Amino acid sequence: MSILNNALSGALASQLALSSSSQNIANLQTKGYTRQSALLSAVAPAAGSTQAGNGVRVTALLRFSDNYKTQQLWRTASDLGQHAQTQPYLTQLETVMGNDDASLSGGIDKFFASLNAVAGVDPTSTPLRQQVVTAAGLLAQRFNSLNNVYNSQLQSVRQQRSAIVDSANTAIAAIATLNARIANANATGSNASSLIDQRDQAIDSLSTQMGLEVSDQPDGTRNVSLKSGQSLVLGSVAGKLSVSGGADLSFSLSFAGSTFDLDVTRAGGQLGGLSSYEKDVLLPLQNNVAEMAQQIADKVNAQLGAGYTMDGKPGKPLFVYNTGNTSSMLQVAGGFQTADLAFSGDGTPGDTGNLQKLAAIKNQSVTLTGLGSVLLGDADTQLVGKLAVDSQQNKGALDTYQSMRDQAEQDWQSTSGVNQDEEAVHLVEYQNMYQANMKVMSVANALFDATLAMMG
Repeated sequence: MSILNNALSGALASQLALSSSSQNIANLQTKGYTRQSALLSAVAPAAGSTQAGNGVRVTALLRFSDNYKTQQLWRTASDLGQHAQTQPYLTQLETVMGNDDASLSGGIDKFFASLNAVAGVDPTSTPLRQQVVTAAGLLAQRFNSLNNVYNSQLQSVRQQRSAIVDSANTAIAAIATLNARIANANATGSNASSLIDQRDQAIDSLSTQMGLEVSDQPDGTRNVSLKSGQSLVLGSVAGKLSVSGGADLSFSLSFAGSTFDLDVTRAGGQLGGLSSYEKDVLLPLQNNVAEMAQQIADKVNAQLGAGYTMDGKPGKPLFVYNTGNTSSMLQVAGGFQTADLAFSGDGTPGDTGNLQKLAAIKNQSVTLTGLGSVLLGDADTQLVGKLAVDSQQNKGALDTYQSMRDQAEQDWQSTSGVNQDEEAVHLVEYQNMYQANMKVMSVANALFDATLAMMG
């Protein structure tokens, strides 16, 4: 009977081990699946017994997981998300602002070139004067088009940020729910590996959206908090993030009846990356372009006002600057005619005294926040150059963190991933183990029958 019991325990253990390997192979392509293996141990005989042993049993189903590698996976996901989310916006601005057909520097050059053309040929020529008015309109159009790109990006960034917060809240709630189910499974001795995989996938998704700190608890749950320390998940209790407002951004966390105001630019991940891009790149750049438009309008209008038209009248403003991020930030004054161009410095038709001063504005300085005093003709070039530096730095960081994320995934895979060849070997081993134990059971049954026959 001891032979039969030993063989039966071996057959049952091999069945469980076979089931574990087949489960691994079935989930070979399942993202985030952590491989499992049956832990076999010999059943010791009772004290004082002369038997060789009481067979084998499955002590536990092992889950191959390295907490350090898992944490590294989440850290790299946050760093990668922060830079990956902003690069498309930077690339778009580089393309638009660096395009000769749309750049501000191109528009400024053409406007002042039209003034020089009038000065060099005939200041009374209506066609040449019309070119000045046309070039002014095209320059205004370039400012407005670029400002519309900024406004479009602002709207997109804010919509994405809201969508990320909604998605994060879904993940936070899922982690808390899975924590409760895992704690219950551990308490009842059930296998919680699939639940743990689901929770880790939810944490990985959340770590892409913001920087996290994750700590393991004795009951198998995981607490999740922001890098700044505010708790998002404690056991089965989940917090809720909220974001509202445009320029006056409000970001907060509600947890256990309390609400905390947070700095969204320090959140990390996609959320922090988008907010930092808006605050540190997009809004300052839009403000600089608005400052350029306003100072161009003020300088040109002031100089025109100091001159005279061909009929001796004081000059009129050429540009109208509209405050606020409107789609018509800079415009040519309504009803402005070529005859309103005050090129004369002394009221004499054909005099170019004031026209020379208008053309010289290109070499005057404008003051831009963050850049200081720069020549008007160089201002756009400096803005584009600074944008290019920001973009290259972000690309460099993005490449670095992508490599780190790839390496972290490979490290995780080396421990937790399913190896098809290894599992194939296990299947053969456990199958042979099962067949051998069934053979032992057959031999034990034959011995038992022979013993009964002898006794009869």
